[in-house]
Amino acid sequence: MDWRVFAAAVLVVVPSLTISGSPFTSLHPEEAIPDPEVPGYFDPYAEFVSAVQRKLRALGFDAGPINGDFGLKTQAALAQFQLSAGIPVSGQLDDTTLAQLEVPRR
Repeated sequence: MDWRVFAAAVLVVVPSLTISGSPFTSLHPEEAIPDPEVPGYFDPYAEFVSAVQRKLRALGFDAGPINGDFGLKTQAALAQFQLSAGIPVSGQLDDTTLAQLEVPRR
């Protein structure tokens, strides 16, 4: 095999390996969940959930829009935070998770 053929093959194959996926998709699967719409009902915990969403966003986790809705995207972002912080992954706002997020329970 001629070295030029090998070099041409490397130049074609290697870029496709590095561009194959977005870095956010592999590290942040919550990016794949579409943003939810604002709920049309009153929720007494909406401000508390909004504080969690703001903190997750500040830490680089996409919890969707800050709307006070503890939906799938917020749960996925919370689970990713728990995984990164070494907390047992539940997707729920337990005391350990709230302490790590530095969000007081109301």
